[in-house]
Amino acid sequence: MRSKKSRFPYVVILSMILIGLLGLGIYVLVRRAYTNEYKVGVDKSYIVVIGKSDTSAFWISVASGARAAAAEYNLDMRFVAPASEENYEAQNEMIRAAIIGRAKAIIFSAIDYNGNAEAINEAIAAGIPVIVIDSDVNCEGVTCRIMTDNYLAGRMAGEQALRNNPRSLIVGVVNYDINSANGQQREQGFVDAVNESGRVIDIYTVNCISTEESAYEGTCQLLSEHPDINTIAALNELMSLGSGYAIRDLGLADDVDIYAFDSNVVSVGMLETGEIEGLIVQNPYAMGYLGVETAYRIINGQTLPSSQIGTTTTYVSSSNMYDADIQRMIFRFGD
Repeated sequence: MRSKKSRFPYVVILSMILIGLLGLGIYVLVRRAYTNEYKVGVDKSYIVVIGKSDTSAFWISVASGARAAAAEYNLDMRFVAPASEENYEAQNEMIRAAIIGRAKAIIFSAIDYNGNAEAINEAIAAGIPVIVIDSDVNCEGVTCRIMTDNYLAGRMAGEQALRNNPRSLIVGVVNYDINSANGQQREQGFVDAVNESGRVIDIYTVNCISTEESAYEGTCQLLSEHPDINTIAALNELMSLGSGYAIRDLGLADDVDIYAFDSNVVSVGMLETGEIEGLIVQNPYAMGYLGVETAYRIINGQTLPSSQIGTTTTYVSSSNMYDADIQRMIFRFGD
């Protein structure tokens, strides 16, 4: 009869063999997964979309359009944005990270027309094509610009204000970062349109941090200092919400008309209940989609039809908001 001691070496050897086989199996599985992942990375071009925000309805729609195009064109797309719509320095860091990561293209919306220019020039110098969407940057080397004609959109709001109010206008403009090109273009368009009528008595402007709370406070301040204001231009989604809430809380919906930009469930509700007179609605989904589609064409050496691509702008009021085509525009269920 063999002792337990005499069987010990065989147990040890068998255990070592089993551990070795297990380790080999794990290695094969990991290696196979790594190889498959690597092959996907080789097949897909890496591009970056850098927005102003990842929380507002506008930028969620941009990201949705970008994802749809990336899936269609087999691109590895990353959507990134700073926590604050004032933080252009964070955007610059994202641009430089894309350079280090050897992105094939950058789709970009500038928080600061001048403050983002140096980092964008660095990307272009590194051979990375840049497509600007929504808000421009001070750089001649941008390959393509895809955006609303913001000046004409501002004029659209101003012309509607004149059409809806035959009296003299006392105007308050609730704008965001003064260094953001699209906000300044919208303001200029609105101001030019109403001034040309000869019916404007005064125009007062406040620039707010691009948050709903700041817009609320700015609107209340304007109305406290200038209680005769009867028309307000609120020039992006968050300015629209803040102004609308201020008008509601102050009980001025019957006395002050707000012409607001962009749409979400809340601002559409305010249009329905009267805190907002009209919405200037852009097409952010198209901006995201066309930005990524344009990147694909550039990466693959295709000639672009134009270096400027315009996206649509529509005026929405209580009289047309229930039309089928308008409903599809303001409630983008696929986003």
